[in-house]
Amino acid sequence: MRYFETEGNSLVWRNRGETLMITPWGPDALRVRSCLMGEIRDDRWALVDPAECECHVEAEDERGRIAVGSLSAEVTMDAWHRYATIAFYKGDKLLIRETAPANALALKSRKFEPRLGGDFTLTVTFEGQEGEHIYGMGQYQEETLDWKGATLELAHRNSQASVPFYISSRGYGFLWHNPAVGEVSFGKNRTTWRAESAKQMDYLVVCGGTPKEISFAYARATGFAPEMPEYGLGFWQCKLRYWNQEQLLNVAREYKKRGLPIDVIVCDFFHWPRMGDYRFDPEFFPDPEAMAKELKEMGITLMVSVWPQVALTSENYPEMLQKGLLVRAEYGEQIGMRFVEDSMFYDATNPRAREYVWDKCRKNYWDKGVRIFWLDEAEPEYGTYEFKNYRYHLGSAQQVGNIYPQMYARGFYEGMKECGMEHPVNLLRCAWAGSQRYGALVWSGDIMSRWEDFRRQVCAGLSMGAAGIPWWTTDIGGFHDGWPDREEFRELMIRWFQWGCYCPVMRLHGDRKPVERVRRADGTEVLPSGSGNEVWSYGEEAYPILKKYLFRREELRPYVREIMHEAHVRGTPPMRSMAYEFPGDESLADVKDQYMFGGKYLVAPILRPGVISREVLLPGGCTWRDVDTGKVYAGGQTVTLDTPIERIPVLERLAE
Repeated sequence: MRYFETEGNSLVWRNRGETLMITPWGPDALRVRSCLMGEIRDDRWALVDPAECECHVEAEDERGRIAVGSLSAEVTMDAWHRYATIAFYKGDKLLIRETAPANALALKSRKFEPRLGGDFTLTVTFEGQEGEHIYGMGQYQEETLDWKGATLELAHRNSQASVPFYISSRGYGFLWHNPAVGEVSFGKNRTTWRAESAKQMDYLVVCGGTPKEISFAYARATGFAPEMPEYGLGFWQCKLRYWNQEQLLNVAREYKKRGLPIDVIVCDFFHWPRMGDYRFDPEFFPDPEAMAKELKEMGITLMVSVWPQVALTSENYPEMLQKGLLVRAEYGEQIGMRFVEDSMFYDATNPRAREYVWDKCRKNYWDKGVRIFWLDEAEPEYGTYEFKNYRYHLGSAQQVGNIYPQMYARGFYEGMKECGMEHPVNLLRCAWAGSQRYGALVWSGDIMSRWEDFRRQVCAGLSMGAAGIPWWTTDIGGFHDGWPDREEFRELMIRWFQWGCYCPVMRLHGDRKPVERVRRADGTEVLPSGSGNEVWSYGEEAYPILKKYLFRREELRPYVREIMHEAHVRGTPPMRSMAYEFPGDESLADVKDQYMFGGKYLVAPILRPGVISREVLLPGGCTWRDVDTGKVYAGGQTVTLDTPIERIPVLERLAE
């Protein structure tokens, strides 16, 4: 009996209603799909068209093999159960293998559990590998880099971005090509992926000799980030919130008056009459076109916040409801979030909805001179994250919900391209696999202004880069509960700002205390603003230090441009863990308090209060020069560096 066959350049196995297909997806990349009682689908959730490559396929009666580049997959049949399992190799080295039936245990590595009404709950398992390290997976608010032994929710939340791609220390990358809500557990004995609702199994395996080669293979399969525009290389000024036109312009004028470098200034949320109106409130912003023009003349680009929520009171709500452009609740009230007023999210998975929202934003923002958008609430942030209760154009939130931020970015990216922008890059609060090709610059969400949160952001940025999202930033100083007049927060702000200089994008933002009450001319109270959040808002001691790092970032502009270009053409993230830049060195496998900014600078941020010295591990094979003191250190040792409040340890990598 023949179980294996070829279809085009794919290897196919069939038995007992299951169809398993392995397809080349470019050099060193294989896509694996399986379905039960149906035909294999080609859902391009994250993948782009495969690059051309040579492929070798062998289909025997009870064995199959497919090879592309240095990557191969061998499919073998279990003699008892006639069940096929897959093992992936780079040459003769085993990379990853599905779990076997284990004789009398009758286990299945691909389990399709039927759901009433159709589709399946899907579980896929792989053998655990001794000594393996797992990096990437997106952004989780944990002080962790190596996810081996961890369990992660595959779902988005405010400050959590599930990007299900990881790089293994064994020399391969793995993409769970499924936008369903679910969970993954990287256990010692096995790795288990679970999707709450799915039509088929779909994953991608890539391989490479180094993490950089793996990143390249992954970006080739899912798309490269656009070139970072010049405005992304410098400093971005923001706060919650500049609530009127003159206030925003005065801040920009003050930066110029003081001779401080600034590339972007941000008009935050609730500058609109109602959520979902997608326009400036004329009472507070009477002439946005003149505002954008004056900023442009100062060399500053204006960024404007857009929310996907459409309030029930919005001028656009009745039409969007009638045309089916909103997310739909399966049960109860048609409300997705209650903040200021009741609202429902627009359905970014619906191409008609994306076109509708972009058309409003084009007329009311783009045509008035706005060139960057802050696409907030991109998860989207449901009031209770009851994923079972929402349905999109593409399917239930349980089945496709994680693709929402990618589609949100896509709508604006495509609209801006049509308007003539060559490389659109917009700020989002979330991402999924493939978001990078739509110019998604992700920030780490509404985090607290605390030292423990600061430490988590370093890990978050490194994990996002390893997961294929190179453009990343954070609210310098944290978002919630920062008081500029308190000494303990000023220390945190200084340390965070110094680190922000060595992030892909340097962006100052936060809801500073105490609040500023805001009223309309008729006395009606509207959403409040926060206290000042400019570099001169933090006292006489902080200001010269913050100013120093503003100019340091400006000095780094040519270098930042260089490493941004590398991300664009190679998929290599600007912000890299030590294990990513120096693979194979076990002493660096879980180092999470220092990292590489590009291949040249080792950055060792101060992540705890009151620290005046810290140890820095210097990898061997090169020498290291302290950029502040000029002192040169041999590699292959741990050194203790002085860290007064005026400096963050940064060492330049020199040739041996």
